[in-house]
Amino acid sequence: MIGSTTAKAFAVSSAVCLGYNGRLALAFSPALRSNFMPTMTSPSDKNYSPRGKIFVAKSAIIDDECFFDAAPRLTPDGYGFTSTAERILETSQNVNNGFYAAKGNEPMIDVMGAITDGDLEVALVFDNNELLGIFTETDYIEFSMARAKSSTESESATLLVSPVKDFVTPTSKIVAISMSDTANKAIAAMKQSDIRHLIIADQVSEDNRILPESTITGVVSMQDVMSLVAKDERLSLTSLETKFPGFKDPLSQMREEIKSQANLLAKEPGTGKKDIVRTATAALSVAIPFAFFSGSPWLYDHADLAMIGLFVMGYVGIIFEEVFEFNKAAVALLMSTGLWVTYADYFGVAHGISRDTVKEQLSEQLSEVSDICFFLLAASAIVEVVDAHQGFKVVTNRITTTSKKGLFWTIGFLTFFLSAILNNLTVTIVMCSLLRKLVPVESDRKLFGAMVVVAANAGGVWTPIGDVTTTMLWINGNLSTLPTVTQLFLPSIVCVTASLAFLVNQVEEDSSLEDSTLPEPSELATRGVVVFWAGIACLLAVPVFNELTGLPPYLAMLTGLGAMWTLTDIIHMGEDEGEGLKVPAALSKLDISGILFFLGILMSIGVLDKSGLLKDLAIFLNENLPNQDIIATVIGIASALIDNVPLVAATMGMYDVTEFGTDDKLWQLIALCAGTGGSILIIGSASGVALMGLEKVDFIWYAKKVSLGAAVGYFAGIATYLAQNAILGGNLFGGLAPQALAAADVISSGSVIV
Repeated sequence: MIGSTTAKAFAVSSAVCLGYNGRLALAFSPALRSNFMPTMTSPSDKNYSPRGKIFVAKSAIIDDECFFDAAPRLTPDGYGFTSTAERILETSQNVNNGFYAAKGNEPMIDVMGAITDGDLEVALVFDNNELLGIFTETDYIEFSMARAKSSTESESATLLVSPVKDFVTPTSKIVAISMSDTANKAIAAMKQSDIRHLIIADQVSEDNRILPESTITGVVSMQDVMSLVAKDERLSLTSLETKFPGFKDPLSQMREEIKSQANLLAKEPGTGKKDIVRTATAALSVAIPFAFFSGSPWLYDHADLAMIGLFVMGYVGIIFEEVFEFNKAAVALLMSTGLWVTYADYFGVAHGISRDTVKEQLSEQLSEVSDICFFLLAASAIVEVVDAHQGFKVVTNRITTTSKKGLFWTIGFLTFFLSAILNNLTVTIVMCSLLRKLVPVESDRKLFGAMVVVAANAGGVWTPIGDVTTTMLWINGNLSTLPTVTQLFLPSIVCVTASLAFLVNQVEEDSSLEDSTLPEPSELATRGVVVFWAGIACLLAVPVFNELTGLPPYLAMLTGLGAMWTLTDIIHMGEDEGEGLKVPAALSKLDISGILFFLGILMSIGVLDKSGLLKDLAIFLNENLPNQDIIATVIGIASALIDNVPLVAATMGMYDVTEFGTDDKLWQLIALCAGTGGSILIIGSASGVALMGLEKVDFIWYAKKVSLGAAVGYFAGIATYLAQNAILGGNLFGGLAPQALAAADVISSGSVIV
């Protein structure tokens, strides 16, 4: 028998999740209501919920994230809140797996009788084994209201014998979970959708909808879920009382159990390896600053090696961000600081104190880097405001094809042209969101998502505002607007066309698009259209502003942000609910860590440039590679493995604009190669990394399915650019033949290793 104290503790823990920031989230069982919550019947009560279904204790905060992300604290894995839907269904002991199977034309009076006689709560309505919808108490209420509005008894009687399919909640609106989903997800799904029943199927979509190929196994209610959780946690509390007899307070017993579980986790081999890596990292973190501040003579004599070592260590930390679990922005910032301290205090004729010349160089570099950071900040904010108003529906609502291959090409070229005016990372996120509304099959969506990455990276190359690497070269004066557009458009479109032509062969035509149960596109409000076109106008005006005034592009982008800010303030003037659609809300959603990453990387590359180390690397490449075309190609292939931002930044430092002027072939080819080469591997671009998170695409799958197609497009684009350049220069065969022979010599000699 559990004592009253334990019973109260169970009432708390029966919905207990230790959520973020130490908050206590409570789901509602009968025990919890009776022990901790007064009965509330009127809106005047401070704890009353307007929806009439949720009662919140004054000391509790409901947090849906708790149900999804919190680890089990009281019951073993597979029990309590981590019980699977399959186990919930098995233990519910409901007749007919919790539902009455009705035919679509079955009269309403017969369906209601079958539900009542079978001690059931819902009916699933079928037509030749195809699910038409679900009939619950909510649908019954609507049916009763329709009867109440009948003007005659005859009309009311007619409704009683009308087919049940006329009163069901359609399949497209049914919320479902899979057999492997857990109780916490079931609770959150019912709470968020304001329903009491869930369908359980062998497979469901990512947005918890029934798929055409799904097999339904049963229906569970909130009562079924909470009854099982309560039973499991009651047993767990009893076992804790036995396991920790020295602790009378149930919460203290739970804390001891958490400590015990943490100790068991620490004994696992994987945890031990992580501890070793973290210990070594911590030791380096202490040793490096100590070496700096100790004034070691070795640093004065080998400052160049120290800078190279710091850069390599920082770069490894960035590449293996997921392994070390350090944010790459933090690594980049620490790396830049370490490099500048080494350069200022130990490099060349330094004597432990920064010289005035170094301070001037630091200010100059920060000024150059700030141009890019402010540009990205303003551009991202404008795009976020447009997206908040669902402005991209102006484009996506016009896609109506039911052919998968046709949709593949449509999405590909739409992505290509959108990424020319928006940054490719944003376009990837927007298009992946669109694909979830257009492509119901997950395996197809992965391939379409990979195609979006290839198209976005190619489309960002040929305009100064499309890709961050092209933007860097443009802001630095290596490229100008008109030549970039006119000379890189054809190679870029050849690149994406060649890749799509290769990848489209993997698309198999079927009826999945035509049979899709995904919701139809909704009409966009007038204000959304206004915000969309205003945002596009602000982005397109940037290069025009730069050409007309000669002022830096970031100033034009900040001006555009100011215009969008004013526009949204006017649109939502006096609307309290419109605060989330204004620029301040958009700024709060920006990836500030990404902008700080650019800051750290560019500051690091800048100090390597000031020290002359990049110039030494340029001399080495010139001596060992035949020409700049091969160098640019190698840089592009390297960008498949290494972030293209530091690669392009390094190249900008290696080669001087005074030697290779604005719009030189070297800069255009680097923009093309660095932008499109990142598509060869999924980790080679920000778009690819975003796809990994959005559609759970892994490295191996991408390498098998997409890498070859991306490489075909990459080399097709380079060949097109070189041919175009030779034709415009009037020296087609004289220009291409020596380069082809030189490339063949390099490959055959094995002197290029990537």
